[in-house]
Amino acid sequence: MSAPTRVLIVDDHAMLRAGFRTILDLQPDIEVVGEAGTGFEAVELAGSLLPDVITMDVQMPDMDGLEATRRIRADGRICASIAIVTTFDRDDYLFDALDAGASGFLLKNAGPEELVAAVRALAAGDGMLAPEVTRRVLQRFAARTVSSASGDGAFGDASGGASGGGTASSAGAFPVVGAALGTPTPVAGSTALPSAALPEPLTDRETEVLRLVAEAWSNAEIATELFIGEATVKTHVSRILQKLGARDRVQAVVLAHRLGLA
Repeated sequence: MSAPTRVLIVDDHAMLRAGFRTILDLQPDIEVVGEAGTGFEAVELAGSLLPDVITMDVQMPDMDGLEATRRIRADGRICASIAIVTTFDRDDYLFDALDAGASGFLLKNAGPEELVAAVRALAAGDGMLAPEVTRRVLQRFAARTVSSASGDGAFGDASGGASGGGTASSAGAFPVVGAALGTPTPVAGSTALPSAALPEPLTDRETEVLRLVAEAWSNAEIATELFIGEATVKTHVSRILQKLGARDRVQAVVLAHRLGLA
């Protein structure tokens, strides 16, 4: 029997932390190993506990969850996947969270089963976006694609969101990522795009797989579409992550969009 997924819960509200702990501790494959009420505590406990998954609030005293995520990601000892869990359904939080290194984005009005599914998805190396933000994320990428084709190079207000208070990413307007939820959409074409920016370019097949990952297809759906085994898909995904230097599928898609590979 494999070891349970070790989770660190970060939120400044003790009642919410207790609720999360109750939900997660009921799962035989999940163990809550710690709780933090501030960003600083989150960084400290992440370094001492080395959890597998961290659920991270955004607005907290002394250091917000986005800065805590950046600091945790900068610590090479910590391999945890981070899910931002927030009350605020704001685009600037979403894109800043992905830019900071988060692998998931979940709203606090999600049901218990969604929280459990998010923890399991992140532990498996997958990404997770809340169903509420999936459509906006894909629409935002579609808008960026049209804008790039017209030569504008703009990406709407992705760096600022509805409030205008976001921070632009270091690569300019932040490209969006395909969600881990939603109905798959067929991807036209199957020819590999240029990947000269990578130390080891993606093969044609790896580019096909990456395009489908970016469209939120599961391994099983990719296997069916490409007439290959699911184990082969997993091998391709592992190779893609290795070549992109990505932790998980969410980061792989973010990087792929930045490099123009998907």
